[in-house]
Amino acid sequence: MQIQSSNNNTLITNLTDLLNGGKAHVTLDDALKNIQFDLLDKKPGGLPYSIWQIAEHIRIAQWDMLEFSHNEKHKSPKWPDEYWPSENNPRSEIEWEKCIHQIKKDRQTFIELLKKNQEHLFEPFSYGDGQTLLREALLLADHTSYHTGEIIILRRLLNSWVK
Repeated sequence: MQIQSSNNNTLITNLTDLLNGGKAHVTLDDALKNIQFDLLDKKPGGLPYSIWQIAEHIRIAQWDMLEFSHNEKHKSPKWPDEYWPSENNPRSEIEWEKCIHQIKKDRQTFIELLKKNQEHLFEPFSYGDGQTLLREALLLADHTSYHTGEIIILRRLLNSWVK
């Protein structure tokens, strides 16, 4: 059992690094840093989403994965309508900051959930259709990484990317 515990610790460390990002690409935190508020609603080149919409989508999807991973009574939003904001921009800078803060907070809560349940990473949830905590962690990292790239592309098209 000592070997499995050691392997699980290594896996948790690697998952934490993956969720925080930054090993092979820019982190979400860096992609969202220092964006001018008046650029959050722009959709250059006919792209379908603004930076605000992508960030808010990341927040909603991450929250859903977090809640699903520890709450069997959780009801996911309706796909796709309730996973994407209809507004191109936040109502205020405070709403923008709340979105960023919630993304960071929920990511950290998910990492704490992984650490707390490291002996059960491979066990399917008693609800759902075979999902495991490991699968949800990988899905969360993949989803966030994908949309982080979109945010960087939007920022480059808006001449707002300096890294």
